[in-house]
Amino acid sequence: MVDLDIEQFWKDDELAHKDNCFSPEAPQVAFGIRMSDECVFAELGEPGEPWGFTPRERRIELNKRYNDKAEEIVGRRLLREEFPTPEQTFPEIRGIGEVFGGRYVFDGMTTWLEGSCSTPQELERILDKVEAMDLREFILPPNWEAEKKRIYEQYGKKPPLWRHVRGPVTLATSIYGIENLIFLIVDSPDLARRFSRVIGDVICGMAEIMDEEAGYSPGQAPPGFSFADDNCCLLTPEMYELFGYPILERVFSRWSPGPTDPRYQHSDSDMAHLLPILGRLNLTGCNFGPTVLVDQIRKHMPRTRIDGCLSPLTFMLNDEEEIKRQVIRDCEMAKQFGKGLNLSTAGSINNGSLLTSMRLVMALIQEYGRY
Repeated sequence: MVDLDIEQFWKDDELAHKDNCFSPEAPQVAFGIRMSDECVFAELGEPGEPWGFTPRERRIELNKRYNDKAEEIVGRRLLREEFPTPEQTFPEIRGIGEVFGGRYVFDGMTTWLEGSCSTPQELERILDKVEAMDLREFILPPNWEAEKKRIYEQYGKKPPLWRHVRGPVTLATSIYGIENLIFLIVDSPDLARRFSRVIGDVICGMAEIMDEEAGYSPGQAPPGFSFADDNCCLLTPEMYELFGYPILERVFSRWSPGPTDPRYQHSDSDMAHLLPILGRLNLTGCNFGPTVLVDQIRKHMPRTRIDGCLSPLTFMLNDEEEIKRQVIRDCEMAKQFGKGLNLSTAGSINNGSLLTSMRLVMALIQEYGRY
């Protein structure tokens, strides 16, 4: 294992995260990698499906063993070891894709959203149906009220807030098709604007319903909202301005109106052409694709925390030389462009990513990421 003063690293990292990673007191680049439940299988040499179902007791056992190893290598227990029992878990509400007639399907590897329409006429019928829908009745299961009351009385738990959703372009391309959405925006911009508006209506409606279910009056719930919109890269700036941007602007204005209220966009794709538009949203945090680097982002988002820009594939392959090259690159850019980097992978941390690679990134920050 590479040399690393672990105790000093974590002391410095705590300071580095202050003020959203922009603190004048930060001694080094902030470190954002904390691994994921997926990583237990390759790390421990255990069989299992990283994106599939793992029984609760086995998940706890795997995570504890992983954490024992993590403590030795990186000095921290990284993964959760406590999971709610089925009796403590709220019934699952329907997803936003189902509101638009889609279907979530597990293919043995991961869950995909299957679409519901492919022509403008079919889309119009779907939108008519959504606009006439009783959204609360549709998304909440029949046993919701009884289970909500039982869980609160037995465990003191209230329903979770709904503060994260697939971004509008990814949702729309799943429901209607990639080429179909592009042609729709070009050929039928009025219908595309309606599609966008209805998506915004549903996002706001679902968030408001879950605020109320958690016991908050309108406007009193904790702020914050995040989007995961990989497919936004498929639209030109003009297309995104018409379709995607109005939704984010509307949702952030409602749930993140304050200057420090969390406003987050994840898009692990090559979407640098949209940075000027996204920059107008005053994001407090972002996680973009591995080709969208600190120097590009900073031109349009001077005060946004950047979670990146290490390639998840490089990290998963444990390519030490390439990890070193990318981490040094990102540290140099962070020093050049005024802090605010939370050095992480530019996308999900996948099974195969090893704790020794995490330790390597820590050592590189300690050597090359000092402010």
